[in-house]
Parts: sequence; C-alpha cells; structure tokens
Amino acid sequence: MEAPLEDEAPAGTLAGTEGPNHGEELKASDEAITFMSSIEPAELQKCVFPDSLVTVSEGGRDLGKFSVTVEFALRVQQPCILLHAESQGAIDDSPCGTTVTAYLTTDLEVLEEDYHEYVKLEGHSLDKRCRTVQHDGQMVIDKVTTVGEEVMEESVSYPMSVLRGLVTEGSNLLLMRLFALRKKVPDHMTFISLDQGLRIIHTTFSELGLKQMKVEGETVEVFGIERIVHSVEDSPITWQCYFLPDGHLASRVQVGSPVTMRLLQLPSQLEKGFQNIPLVWEEDMQMHSKFLDRKEELKADHASYLRQHPEIRALISDFLQFLLLRKPDDVFQFAREYFLPFASQHPPEPSLKAPSL
Repeated sequence: MEAPLEDEAPAGTLAGTEGPNHGEELKASDEAITFMSSIEPAELQKCVFPDSLVTVSEGGRDLGKFSVTVEFALRVQQPCILLHAESQGAIDDSPCGTTVTAYLTTDLEVLEEDYHEYVKLEGHSLDKRCRTVQHDGQMVIDKVTTVGEEVMEESVSYPMSVLRGLVTEGSNLLLMRLFALRKKVPDHMTFISLDQGLRIIHTTFSELGLKQMKVEGETVEVFGIERIVHSVEDSPITWQCYFLPDGHLASRVQVGSPVTMRLLQLPSQLEKGFQNIPLVWEEDMQMHSKFLDRKEELKADHASYLRQHPEIRALISDFLQFLLLRKPDDVFQFAREYFLPFASQHPPEPSLKAPSL
C-alpha cells in the first residue's frame, strides 16, 4: 500500500498548530464535491465485500498480500461505513506493512481514521502512525514518526469547511469502487488530501478505460482508474488500478514501481472454494465493545426482573433442595412432575410434595 502522505516536513514544525498555509488555499473541484454528495445507499451496499490480492515482483516472486474489507458499522451510535485495508510483505527480506482503519459517512466524509506503516530493518526501523479524527467542527490530525530511537510528533487541525472533498488512504479505496461500479470517472475529479507534512495537496482521478486482463488463465474485461497524488515540492505519484465489472479490485500498481498487486482468482472461484474462518471476536475491538455493552444491558434487565419477582428465587431454591434430597436418575422427568402442579390448567397433584424441613 502506498504511503499516504507524500512529502516529509522538518520534525516539530507543525506540532500543536493549525493547518499550515502555503500560499493559495487548495480546494476540491465542485464536480468532486458534487460526486461525493450524489452517492446513493444502494451503491454503497454493492461495495460491501472483501478484496484480496497478492503482491508480486517483476519476475513473479511472491512478496506479500493486500486486502480490503468494507462493512456497515456504528461509531458512537452513528451509522457509518467501516473500511479496513492491510498490506504485508517484505522489502529486501525486511518485513514491512501498512494498515488503515477508517470510519466514513455515506458521502465518504472521514469520521475517524488510523494509519500505521512500518519497515523493520536490521538495526534501523521506521514506524509511522497517523490518527485523524473529527472533533467540534475540526479535523484533528496527530502523527508520530519513529526512526530507530528517535520519535517525532506532529499535530495539526483544520476547520471542516476547509476540508470539503477530502480523500484519505481509506476513503480513496471506497471512492474507486464507486467509480468502478458506475463504470465512469466524471471529468474534473480533483479532490484534496494531506501530504507527509500534513499540508493540503490535490489528488486527481481519471478514467483509463477498458482493457482485457487474464486471471487464472481466463480473460476478463477490467475498468481502469488512474489516481495522481500531487506534491508541494516533489514529483506527483501515480497509481493505476483496474476493477472487475462487480467492483472487485483486479490489479494495482504504482507507476515506475517493479511491484504489482494482482488478483489470483476470480471472486466466483473464490466463493466455490471458500472455507469458514473461525471468528475470534474477542480480538475485534468493535465486536468486543458491543459484547460488553450488551452483557451489562442484559445483567441490569435480569436483575430488575428478579427484584420484581422475589418468588422466583424461592421457587428455584425449593426445587434444588428437593432435587438434591431425592437424587433422581431421570432429572427431566423429576422436574416435569415437580413443576406440573404450577401449570394453571392442572390442579395440584400429590405425587411429589416438598418435604418439611
């Protein structure tokens, strides 16, 4: 996965400041903003599926994997879209990876996004973390870069009015799915993003058209989208992605890079060979939080009911005492006979009587 923030700024220059001003304020095009506001819920529903690609070198060597999942979720009781993307691999046998988790509104506005990138080199490691959160009409961005033992922290904030048409590492993946499903990238798709120095830059999308591509020996038609991340100081970075008609990502490459991400199996083939993967819900922060909330809600509800009906405890206590005294072989039949007199349609039967203690 590409580094989302393209230009490095001197450490500490932005710590605790508002968004830097470097001349004319960059804005997204009216067409880009209109596109984001035109997204329909039915379109987003078609975007809820996983993608899984492999990363290969020019020589065909397997270098890692790239995956994206999109689902509907709740964030602070607000319905939203949860996107999680992950890239893992190795550069010259050194482990590296990128993880993005983003909570987005239905018009792709960022509510919260966490970005983590790392490269583990022998004796020299790089770790970048960037957290973006909406708060009180501001977008607050906190970035921590660790190079070896040196830690650099930066923090900026922008008014949300300045960031209309913002596209981040998370939202751009969903945006391209929508383009692919519409099979059209409208003209003048100029959005804004943030670079390494947390400065506003332009990101543009354009259509590459249709072409034929082979996946597992089968020729399929794919729709191409080009993404250009512009820069304040350096040359722009260009990404080219191709999508299947159903919106699944088929290939992804940074122009000039010897590394390509590509689909190995068509989604229909993947579904045929699909095997259920056990869900470790305890390790999913969102699901674990929902479980704890529901657990406390049920405990309070049950406790309230028991307080309103004290006879329940007495009834169960009497039954357990009688059960332990008699120690029947058939517990179910014993329970049936014990509780039968309590049925309103039957008069009490003397077959079982609680002993007097």
